[in-house]
Amino acid sequence: MCLKLSCSSNMSSVEDEDEEGKRNGKRPEDGQNLRSGDKLPIVYRPEYGVEFCGLQRLHPFDAAKGGNIYRLLKAGKLIGSDSDVHRPREITVDELLDVHTKRYIESLKWSINVAKIAEIPPLIFVPNYFVQRSYLRPMRYQTFGSILAAKCALEGSCGTGWAINLGGGFHHCSADDGGGFCPYADITLIVRMLQSSGKGIERIMIVDLDAHQGNGYARDLMDDSGVFIMDMYNYRIYPRDHEAKLAIKRAVELKPHVGDEEYLRKLRTNLALSFDEFRPNFLIYNAGTDVLKGDPLGILDITGQGVIERDEIVFEMARDRGVPLVMLLSGGYLRSSARVIADSILNLYAKDLLPVAK
Repeated sequence: MCLKLSCSSNMSSVEDEDEEGKRNGKRPEDGQNLRSGDKLPIVYRPEYGVEFCGLQRLHPFDAAKGGNIYRLLKAGKLIGSDSDVHRPREITVDELLDVHTKRYIESLKWSINVAKIAEIPPLIFVPNYFVQRSYLRPMRYQTFGSILAAKCALEGSCGTGWAINLGGGFHHCSADDGGGFCPYADITLIVRMLQSSGKGIERIMIVDLDAHQGNGYARDLMDDSGVFIMDMYNYRIYPRDHEAKLAIKRAVELKPHVGDEEYLRKLRTNLALSFDEFRPNFLIYNAGTDVLKGDPLGILDITGQGVIERDEIVFEMARDRGVPLVMLLSGGYLRSSARVIADSILNLYAKDLLPVAK
């Protein structure tokens, strides 16, 4: 079975019909939209935000991170209006079942199960219809946003070979289990979409730079020789999934409080080796910002400038090798994370470090 998205070449068929507006303009530094006549390869909609009457504050995750980044990109003149970006719809249950088991999807109808995934114990006492509307529905929008962003990067529909979803990156969720604030396996869904796209995508590389080991998709893709996983993470924190680690082709394990110099050196070396070894024809970049110094869960000491340089390295290597790239935001629990991400995206534009579709 293939995702409905992968069976259609018409990008507008998976977007809101009211999002067909086009703008002409100049580079962000000139105070205008970067691209001329096309949408930016950025995926977002306001429904990404998670709200349950303040209960989201019981988890350190910034539930409004995508919206905060979006506003900062508008302030930075990269985005001129809402019609400049791609707006995903909500993924359907049938599409989720392309990867997820029916048992798992049914389990989300019980608030106690969702509370464990979201790591917000009081959700146990919240009626499930409210949990669906306030938490799972935004995550379904973000999940489809990840797939839409990957399709945009693959098809070069924006004249580029890259795209960014201002959400997603639920790397702790597998086909039959969620956790770590990750209810849907969007990375596995991207992989299956790419493999069934008919575009000849046979070698997919996942570069996971979230501070935590990406164990969900690793379990799903354990025996898939067409996928290469490079995962750089703090090995002393959650999830410590030794079985999932068997799927990682290049594991770069970090000790707590690693700083910029060591982090960036290890990234450059191991990413170059991964590209040379596997020679991918598509890259999924899980760009978690829980590596930032002061993050309560990542426990690393990377500065904002270090994250900006990290993203430069990934995009530059992909660009130099002509590899399409989709970027997902994954973890990042400081309120300052949104500013760092927005600054990084603006920096990528300013330095022309973006892949171009062949």
